[in-house]
Amino acid sequence: MISVPCLASMSKPKITPLEFERPIVELEKMLHELEHRSKASNCDLSVEIGQIQTRIEETRKQIYAELTPWQRVQIVRHPMRPYFLDYIKLLADDFTEINGDRAFANDRAIIGGFATIGKEKAIVIGQQKGRDTKENLLRNFGSPHPEGYRKALRMMKMADKFHLPILCFIDTPGAYPGVGAEERHIGEAIAVNLREMFTFRVPIIAAVLGEGGSGGALGIGIADRVLLMENAYYSVISPEGCAAILWKNRSFAPQAAESLKMTASNLLEMKMVDEVIPEPLGGAHRGWQTSADTLKEVLLRNLAELKKIDLDKLLDDRYEKFRQFGEYLEPAKS
Repeated sequence: MISVPCLASMSKPKITPLEFERPIVELEKMLHELEHRSKASNCDLSVEIGQIQTRIEETRKQIYAELTPWQRVQIVRHPMRPYFLDYIKLLADDFTEINGDRAFANDRAIIGGFATIGKEKAIVIGQQKGRDTKENLLRNFGSPHPEGYRKALRMMKMADKFHLPILCFIDTPGAYPGVGAEERHIGEAIAVNLREMFTFRVPIIAAVLGEGGSGGALGIGIADRVLLMENAYYSVISPEGCAAILWKNRSFAPQAAESLKMTASNLLEMKMVDEVIPEPLGGAHRGWQTSADTLKEVLLRNLAELKKIDLDKLLDDRYEKFRQFGEYLEPAKS
């Protein structure tokens, strides 16, 4: 196999503000005008400039401290949020991609291969979106086909054979629901992954980088530790899909996002995830390197802990972890 570089561009683009960030944008415009006026007229406006800077920081902290679930969805869908290949370029010292499922095709929505992160050698598998129309068509907008999950399973079996930990990076609105995917048995491909991931005798960590949509996410999400980026979500359905079913109108997506309890605080409280990974103020797109450094520290720490656990106990704990999801209490019969 040939070592290939990641495809992500690392140039620093202009970040488009989101709708709820408009108060910050307006204050920043005022700041730029004051700075320009001060320079043009050679007038000392340092006090006024300092006051605006303070207001910007206070407004930014207030907005991001009170984000709604729908606003967090907007953050994880920001076009400049780092994707799997961006993280791998920042996390790994080397990366050798593995292609194809040896049955049908090479699904570009799921990327994976051998990587070295810190001193740890591992198999890494991630879902990849595109940044423009051409790449989104190549990556199928981050929605994998059946062959993507079969490729992931091939890599996991390889990891099990060579005693390498498996690191999965989730970022998909869901598996591809098209006719071709159904003809090639998308449901069966995901179901087989769920079954097989319970049997691998190596540590498995899954990190939700952005969107964690339904079975498309769970197809590479059976893990000993499930991590979630601060603004990411993990849900049985997208807010728009939920709104279309329950309200018959996708415009109710904000209400659906609230009802789905899909954000980090909800998921941590329900023990659906094991740890929330902090992001820079404003989201991971505001600081790629900072986000990657934090993710790397959390991954390596959890991996070190898992490697100390006896393999039989590791598999038992993995099974029990997922069996406990969805527990409920029935009221006593009178």
